[in-house]
Amino acid sequence: MRKLLLQLDSSPQPSVFDRVVALDGGADEVLSYGGVTPESIRDLVHGAIFTRGPKELHNTAIFIGGTDMSVGERLLAAVRKVFFGPLRVSVMLDSNGSNTTAVAAVAKLQQAAGNMQDRRAMITAGTGPVGLRAAGLLAQAGADVAVTSRSPHAGIQAVDAIRQRFGTTVRAVTMSDRSHAAARLEGAELLLNTGLAGVCLVPRDAWVGRAGLRVAADLNAVPPLGVEGIEVHDDGVVRDGVKVFGALAVGKLKMKIHKACITRLFGHNDLVLDAETIAEIARDLLMPRG
Repeated sequence: MRKLLLQLDSSPQPSVFDRVVALDGGADEVLSYGGVTPESIRDLVHGAIFTRGPKELHNTAIFIGGTDMSVGERLLAAVRKVFFGPLRVSVMLDSNGSNTTAVAAVAKLQQAAGNMQDRRAMITAGTGPVGLRAAGLLAQAGADVAVTSRSPHAGIQAVDAIRQRFGTTVRAVTMSDRSHAAARLEGAELLLNTGLAGVCLVPRDAWVGRAGLRVAADLNAVPPLGVEGIEVHDDGVVRDGVKVFGALAVGKLKMKIHKACITRLFGHNDLVLDAETIAEIARDLLMPRG
């Protein structure tokens, strides 16, 4: 039986990127719908779950995408509400690649630093969807996490969002511009930049020679890079005593995780792949094989 993926995208045009990755990840066909709202979910999901018997539904799955993670979360809630009894399929949420990117970044930090318990982590521009998820995952792993924002209000909102979504506590730190980066990094052991493309938030002199800093990762692949001195292809390279990861190195792992998740969707009909469950799949991928 053909593996069918129902792509529900909140944006007007369904993501070509997500469709290509789905096909590379094992889907035989992708049924793509754009401009999906919570109100339109029921009929789309009914079309997916009523056309195959319960024993065949593992061959159907749902992928939720789009550029807005907050809308994606509402779509996921609406999808789960439609399911009942055995009439359900596995579903993955990865709006704007936020979950897989955050998971990949956190995995790189954990690989380099080991145990996260009480590690002091700083996430610059951490109020976006990737930063929020990375912060939540790191805090769940035991790290002492701070997220920076340009305004105190945005920081408070981020802290509240992380507490509600992940049940963890993080700190908000205001960093209005890059000139404050050195002071904000005081005491940090881990640095993750999740800022906008083409914006340098951490100058080289803010992190090079920083006592205690062990690992740094930058998710910005567009010059000027977010952390000056980290190259996009750096994958565990030691620069000035700090193990660093560039955006393309993290992105390579993100793609591997994304494809593995698509494959995993078709093994069951009851999986819900969100940040934490995607992180579990990443751990399986990275586990040393005996």
